[in-house]
Amino acid sequence: MSLDPNVCYRAVQSRDRRFDGTFYTAVRTTGIYCRPSCPARTPAFGNVTFHPSAASAQAAGFRACKRCLPDATPGSPEWDVAGTVAGRAMRLIADGVVDREGVDGLARRVGYTTRHLSRLLTAELGAGPLALARARRAQTARVLIETTTLGLADVAFAAGFASVRQFNDTVREVYAAAPSDLRGRRGADRRPGSGAGVGTGTVAMRLAVRTPFAGRALHAFLAAHAVAGVETAGEGWYARTLDLPHGPGSVRLDLTDALDAGETAFVHATFRLADLRDTGAAVERARRLLDADCDPVAVGEQLGADPVLGRLVRRTPGLRVAGHVDGDELAVRTVVGQQVSVAGACTVLGRLVLAHGTPVETGVDGLTHLFPRAATLAGVDPETLPMPRSRGRAIAGLAAALADGEIALDRGTDRGDVRARLLALPGIGSWTADYIAMRALGDPDVFLPTDIGVRRALAALGHPPGHPPGRLPADTPDPDAWRPWRSYALMHLWHSLDLDLEETP
Repeated sequence: MSLDPNVCYRAVQSRDRRFDGTFYTAVRTTGIYCRPSCPARTPAFGNVTFHPSAASAQAAGFRACKRCLPDATPGSPEWDVAGTVAGRAMRLIADGVVDREGVDGLARRVGYTTRHLSRLLTAELGAGPLALARARRAQTARVLIETTTLGLADVAFAAGFASVRQFNDTVREVYAAAPSDLRGRRGADRRPGSGAGVGTGTVAMRLAVRTPFAGRALHAFLAAHAVAGVETAGEGWYARTLDLPHGPGSVRLDLTDALDAGETAFVHATFRLADLRDTGAAVERARRLLDADCDPVAVGEQLGADPVLGRLVRRTPGLRVAGHVDGDELAVRTVVGQQVSVAGACTVLGRLVLAHGTPVETGVDGLTHLFPRAATLAGVDPETLPMPRSRGRAIAGLAAALADGEIALDRGTDRGDVRARLLALPGIGSWTADYIAMRALGDPDVFLPTDIGVRRALAALGHPPGHPPGRLPADTPDPDAWRPWRSYALMHLWHSLDLDLEETP
């Protein structure tokens, strides 16, 4: 990541929160590193260096500022959407791949040798994969220490450390404080019932998101697409089961609006886990679902100036692209939903879950099953699936490709390669492949011109589709003008179907 020192220093002088998480400021005279918006006195230009990651600053011998907590910011929006090897590797590291599979496993997933991947990450992020994974573990540990009542030994293993000694040494080095000292700095935001201790393996914490954050709109989307047994929702909250590396779990998210641009807001999340070692993976998957690392200000500045989308962006600032916790599940759900209504697809999927999903005990009403795994669906006779035979065969073929590893739908895969492999499968066309790319792979630049919802939304905005199916109206601005945020343009068009456009300025 190329950082212009002069540009970075101007951001530090203005304490611009929009740059929090995109780079870090290290101060030679104090030996600490900060977020750009740190309220402390601005250091002299000659005394600072800039780093693309917290791990880079730590590797250079700096410790985290105790005032601005630089590692508590949302992740970098650049690396969240980047299709580069470094961006793909960062997302896998955040999911705990290095902790579970080592650096060799990470390198294998992105298709590089261990040595070349280490060189690449060091050049791009200022630190190798082990240092990046260590920084992620330290951040998770600090959040758990300060916001839950988990015992410190449980925190160590929940954060991904191999031993309590490693946990203690890392926390002391990164924060210049013992874990017990960090526990004494709990914030005031301790709602009744927050923290761990509600039950075995229960962890409640706050997930940082950039603002503006249209939590209500995200809630409406997730609730409308909820599949019985796997998902449930109520007033202001959404919950679902999680199929995690070490066992099942569930998460409940409280979703409200936070519309003050440039700030960091928090989504309250409660995780119930069969194995606390899955804490980091569960948190990362919940953040994917929330699109937490999106840069809504950058998206809003571009789309808000568009003559077609501008009023939609002003009506719902901070609209997110709903991600997903499991790429395989999203792919199956997308194929089932081809050419049927959302409600109809959810009904069919509910039957599929009841017949082939894994029953689990979550303690949450309505959450009774994990979604069927690809290997399970690959072994099901497609003729018995509750859908047209051609679609059943498409599900079986897709599930077989996923189960065999021919297609990987995690955030570390090459999006172009995945799209080509999906299109090679019978029964999967461009709409399906692109929808999967948007929600499962986090591609920010997907547009679906043949989607019936898109055509209806454009018609309501004064661009009736008086044209052959599959083509946009002649007087509609070129969707290329919405790059690189066409996925967000798509979400605004879909969301507009639920708005009273007469009241939209």
